[in-house]
Amino acid sequence: MRLWESYKLRLRRRRLILRALRKSRELKCVQNNTKAIGKSDIILVSTMRNEAIRIPFFLQYYRDMGVNHFLFIDNGSADGVRAMLADQSDVSIWHTRGSYRAARFGVDWMNALQRRFCNGHWTLVVDPDEFLVYPFCDTRPLRALTEWLDGNETRSFSAMLLDMYPKGKLTRHSYQSGQNPMEIAKWFDAGNYTISRNQKLGNLWIQGGPRARKFFDGNPQKAPALNKIPLVKWHRNYVYTSSTHSLLPRGLNQVYETSGGERACGMLLHTKFLNTLTEKAAEELERREHYAGGAEYAAYAKALRDHPDLWTKSSEAYISWHQLETLGLMSKGSWA
Repeated sequence: MRLWESYKLRLRRRRLILRALRKSRELKCVQNNTKAIGKSDIILVSTMRNEAIRIPFFLQYYRDMGVNHFLFIDNGSADGVRAMLADQSDVSIWHTRGSYRAARFGVDWMNALQRRFCNGHWTLVVDPDEFLVYPFCDTRPLRALTEWLDGNETRSFSAMLLDMYPKGKLTRHSYQSGQNPMEIAKWFDAGNYTISRNQKLGNLWIQGGPRARKFFDGNPQKAPALNKIPLVKWHRNYVYTSSTHSLLPRGLNQVYETSGGERACGMLLHTKFLNTLTEKAAEELERREHYAGGAEYAAYAKALRDHPDLWTKSSEAYISWHQLETLGLMSKGSWA
């Protein structure tokens, strides 16, 4: 990379850090258990709004995986989720009624908390409807993965977003609090993905799956990005630039092999497509706080009027991480 381009990226990173510090003033801590965070603890950071129905299983899933502490940013929830999380010693909560869009869709808030509390920690950034799977996750805890990454001097770990969906109309099954959402949304597209490279930041750009073919079928280039880098050995001078799609410094985006072979990566099972989506899409369409004025939720709301069935004869039922590796969607790389 040319020196001038490198300088501009460093300048951009400093500006994003300053922006995060300014936006942190919008956050009010309502439950602070961060003194309990140990030196080697794995931390999860998540922004949420009205996700009380999802939180019980979300906490169970990531606690079982080995997450030690949760930093939640609650963006104006009115469903009692903060009361649900009260007095849980591994949970800290910040509340804000600030604009999600003006905080770069929550990224500024998360960058601020990570700078303050996650320095030196392996940190996982996921939404309440995203569930990480990685090679050997059925037998090895998350700490085994992070220790292996440390041993290989690797600072970041990628995981493609895999949209999960039920067979039949989304309203066919009612999701219940505490339920594993994959019991309902257990199907996925094994193919139908396009990959390109962001020349400036070096990250991959992946699109496709059921959202591209069903909700953005007329303009698949506008479909949401599926590339994520959710797990990072955080440093206070790191920043996410666009959701968890890319970071600065630029080297953190080098999560794929460029000289032959494969590099270990995971998947984020994305369980948005439940019966709860209809109400969520209507709310977010009215708020217009998401990317492109809520264009994604506008597409959902429009298509959901016809109660679509995302399942096709080519859909695969999720079994395990081994299946995803066999299909070429993830890799264990050199981790044995």
